[in-house]
Amino acid sequence: MGPGWFKALVAAAREAVPDARCSSLLDCGYNVGAALAAIRAEVEGVIFTGRPDVAHRLADIARQHGVRFETKRPVDALDLAEEFFASQEDLVRRCAEFLG
Repeated sequence: MGPGWFKALVAAAREAVPDARCSSLLDCGYNVGAALAAIRAEVEGVIFTGRPDVAHRLADIARQHGVRFETKRPVDALDLAEEFFASQEDLVRRCAEFLG
């Protein structure tokens, strides 16, 4: 979908639940073009797992745009990928289990 869509999705989620505390990172993997597009779109944060020399340059560009830049993926906290087509009830149950 692209970084603009991702940024709009995060904004919509924050608008829907203004008291929620969260941060967002767009995982671009080793795709330099995707990372650069995300930085230019000024998403909140970018993950880039490509070559270190390229990461160094992208980190500098990200810093200039006020974008958080990471080279390592964080540990999964709540991964709902397997529940992509699950019912809303199942998603609510899964999130409730995670939140304790």
